[in-house]
Amino acid sequence: MEKFETLQGIAAPMPLVNIDTDMIIPKIFLKTIKRSGLGVNLFDEMRYDRQGNEIADFVLNKPQYRDAQILVAGDNFGCGSSREHAPWAIADFGIKCVISTSFADIFFNNCFKNGILPIVFPQDVVDVLMKDAEKGSNARMTVDLENQVVTTSDGQKFAFEVDAFKKHCLMNGLDDIGLTMEHVSAIDAFEAKSNAERPWL
Repeated sequence: MEKFETLQGIAAPMPLVNIDTDMIIPKIFLKTIKRSGLGVNLFDEMRYDRQGNEIADFVLNKPQYRDAQILVAGDNFGCGSSREHAPWAIADFGIKCVISTSFADIFFNNCFKNGILPIVFPQDVVDVLMKDAEKGSNARMTVDLENQVVTTSDGQKFAFEVDAFKKHCLMNGLDDIGLTMEHVSAIDAFEAKSNAERPWL
């Protein structure tokens, strides 16, 4: 998992509320167990018509937002099923930060495990960030995880809260496997001792 420190990028506005995981990645794409390749199907039913053509007025199909790395969304983002494919698709598209007034708990935790920073702000702050995102590709937002501050394109700063352990994992690029590998020496020592004491196992 890539380290997350400071992100400066284009923010895409998506003011819809209750964006669920089936909207993020429809169930037809859940057959894969790979984290890569799902970005093209992110928001599939909103991005494409039934013939597979792009819907021009969907935000991520607009030229100014095709390279968005930040998503400013409506309330209750990531609700619905617990599918981890949802953050996989978001990350594979290139979005590294999602900002909303609230997230579904399972989706929220899955984001951290997949290198995505979900940030919760009150509605008045999200409104400011949404307006900033609406400026398009000329307006770049900055997300400073170390100092826990989001800065708009015109310099407004908003502090956010984040769990210290989750912050540590993001800043050091540690998913569950990475956390385990931090203790590989102790694991190897335990296995060697166990094999010596109980060779029949």
